[in-house]
Amino acid sequence: MAGARQETGSEPATADREIVISRVIDAPRELVFEAFTEVRHLSQWWGPEGFTTTTRSFEFREGGEWDFVLHGPDGTDYQEWIRWQRIAPPERIELLHGESRDDPNAFESVLTFASDGAATRIEMRTVFPTKELRDEAVEKYHAIEGGRQTLSNLAAYVTDLARKGTQG
Repeated sequence: MAGARQETGSEPATADREIVISRVIDAPRELVFEAFTEVRHLSQWWGPEGFTTTTRSFEFREGGEWDFVLHGPDGTDYQEWIRWQRIAPPERIELLHGESRDDPNAFESVLTFASDGAATRIEMRTVFPTKELRDEAVEKYHAIEGGRQTLSNLAAYVTDLARKGTQG
């Protein structure tokens, strides 16, 4: 009985540093994935409700970077930076996200895109360097709600693109 709790399906070692958000989007997987690969798409939906994005540079490839500013609804600007670590179209993107290239508090995210009939299940799994940084992101920056809003914006955007695509 002593070893019964040591199964590999139990909590991952990073559980206290993670945020996991998922959503089913009524659009094909390839379209949902594409919304992450082209800046013309990202600038239309990236960020929580009321935020806008200004891109300084963008190169979607492994090792490429996205340097951008997220503009909050209250006028606050947030310097942001993403390095695309691994890309496996159309099923997975691994990235490093921080305020700048040398941000010691940058966090890793893995996005998976799975077909769910004609829809797509997207999962965003983010792991912070420490439990304290995860807790700060949740409490100070409302990371869970912000992530849900970001995926909601993505869903609205790609659902509209898919609908327009079937009309013309």
